[in-house]
Amino acid sequence: MKNIFKTSIVTICLSSFNLYGSEKVLTAFENSESQLTQWQIVDDGVMGGLSKGKFKISDSESLIFKGNLSLKNNGGFSSIRSKRTSLDLSNYKGIKIRTRGDGRNYKIRLESDSKYRRMAVSFQYEFTTVKGEWSEVFIPFEKLKASFRGWNLPNIQFNSKTIKRVGIIIADKKEGPFELEVDWIKAS
Repeated sequence: MKNIFKTSIVTICLSSFNLYGSEKVLTAFENSESQLTQWQIVDDGVMGGLSKGKFKISDSESLIFKGNLSLKNNGGFSSIRSKRTSLDLSNYKGIKIRTRGDGRNYKIRLESDSKYRRMAVSFQYEFTTVKGEWSEVFIPFEKLKASFRGWNLPNIQFNSKTIKRVGIIIADKKEGPFELEVDWIKAS
């Protein structure tokens, strides 16, 4: 089955961080040529599902991740993820994200150097949005849960010294449209 990847260039500062006190901006969707990188959408189409996600940068310089979630053909997820990188966040306690949502549940996803069956393990934390309202969520690294293709992996530990990828996924088992606006993601 053909993988369906849509890529686009967005503004991000994963490789050149801005420090603000005890926080480090990982992603800020501002318009700067020096901070361009690729993000990609990965939908359940990689396994036969019919969900469709897309993203854009708004005029107010935030990322808008939206689409339609379908449960047909054993589907049920849409995600956005950054290009592979290498971040050492061992001096921080977690991730902070500022979002405006649609009332649905999303998960922040981080990849470190952990592997399962020689494939990358995803470390996730679920958060709930309030429709139309901006909110900040702090995710302590110790609360991240390891998973691989939907399987929980309780014995695998997160390594904040080697972050390989940052992403967001919606997989709340509810069909229909979704929309999440992201202002920034920080290490805190």
